[in-house]
Amino acid sequence: MTDAVLAHALNRKPQLIEVLKTLVACPSIGADPAMSKGMEDARQLIEAHIDAMGFKRLKRLTPSDGSGQPAIYAERMDAPGKPTILIYAHYDVQPPDPLNKWDTPPFEPAERDGRLYGRGISDDKGPMMIALDTLAAFVAVEGLLPINVKLLIEGEEETGSPSLPGILETHSDLLGADAVLSADGARWRPDLVALNIGSRGNAGFEMRVQTAGQDLHSGRYGGIVANPLHVLSTLVASLHDAQGHITAPGFYDGVVEPTHDESTEIAAIPYDEESSFAAIGAQPCGEAGFSTLERLWMRPTLDVNGMWGGYTGAGSKTVIPNEAFAKLTMRLVPGQDPQRAKKAVIEHLKAQLPAGSTMEIYGDRGQGGAYAVPPDHPLLKAALAALEHTTGQSPLKVRIGASLPLTEIVSRVLGLDTVMFSFALSDENFHAPNEFFRLSSIADGLAAWVQILRQLAEITPSEFTPYRRT
Repeated sequence: MTDAVLAHALNRKPQLIEVLKTLVACPSIGADPAMSKGMEDARQLIEAHIDAMGFKRLKRLTPSDGSGQPAIYAERMDAPGKPTILIYAHYDVQPPDPLNKWDTPPFEPAERDGRLYGRGISDDKGPMMIALDTLAAFVAVEGLLPINVKLLIEGEEETGSPSLPGILETHSDLLGADAVLSADGARWRPDLVALNIGSRGNAGFEMRVQTAGQDLHSGRYGGIVANPLHVLSTLVASLHDAQGHITAPGFYDGVVEPTHDESTEIAAIPYDEESSFAAIGAQPCGEAGFSTLERLWMRPTLDVNGMWGGYTGAGSKTVIPNEAFAKLTMRLVPGQDPQRAKKAVIEHLKAQLPAGSTMEIYGDRGQGGAYAVPPDHPLLKAALAALEHTTGQSPLKVRIGASLPLTEIVSRVLGLDTVMFSFALSDENFHAPNEFFRLSSIADGLAAWVQILRQLAEITPSEFTPYRRT
């Protein structure tokens, strides 16, 4: 039997695409103050869309001090006795640089070869519109939603969600729910039906090493003054041993080795390592004793994202620079405390610093813990059932090596678990030039979102009680 709600949503797919194009044309780059109009345009467009769906208590949320980019909130409490689900998405996008790498302008959506191109179309505006249009279809066809829904659409996800803890703390009563369903957190591969059940945390900082008060002539001072680039290179090299283990004492505190069952489950996932690395022109590398997927999902990392100093222009300049710089970030796994992990790395660097050199740590990149949804959580069961219903396949449970700040923050502040239910795919160039979204994902996403709402309507709120942490 055809689902009338899904049929309505699919019939309105052309309108969804047009609204999505209009939304993508808003340059909502939260990290750039010059893009404040693009952020405001995106907010107003989303608010108008939500208001037209009959959502109530539409408002903008900020921390108590009013700082940061506001999140958008609205609710429809249509189903007494049914679960209340907080649906999350974000409207901010990454900067589009480098612009010369785009085939078409990043904020002029372009359709070609079954894809829509534009900055933010995959992360996260396309997946967000699928969720919103599913809700609109229920209201249009049935007059009500089958569950109670609260919307939280954030404006700072791409900058690490710095205001989100304050928003959740300030508005905790308003945001109370049974669980969180996120339209963010892309699917892994287009050839597999899978659901993300966890994400890594992150932390980072910048460092500056100085060995003299000014740049020096390499002929007059070479060999008698420490070169900060040499010092920095040695420090960075000391962060890993020959087996790829991170050497900072205390960094692995709290890390739990993958269980036998987890390793077996990961090993059973179809994964062509050779072709995966060939596609990026690289070879497998990393911590000894673990498979590639275990390294990606279950192990922490420590990476240098950039190093610079001295003369880098054309030709030669015989100079010993007086300072050198680096940016470091780490991806963390469940059990690790971000602050402790970062402190362990900094203390290691300080211990390795040679005499005659000074080091400054600055540029805190923010931090967030890792997260994994409990394996028997009712929302996870509903998501798996919805995907199996719409695809005919039993979904694989996978993780993402990246970070989704919401999951850990909402767990810590509101005591709620999150399931990622995005219909973006990880190969769609988000954070890179020529970001795109597959048009085929719209129908797939609408079908799955209709089904998960129907699945949730069959669950009683009491089934969530053991998982809510107050």
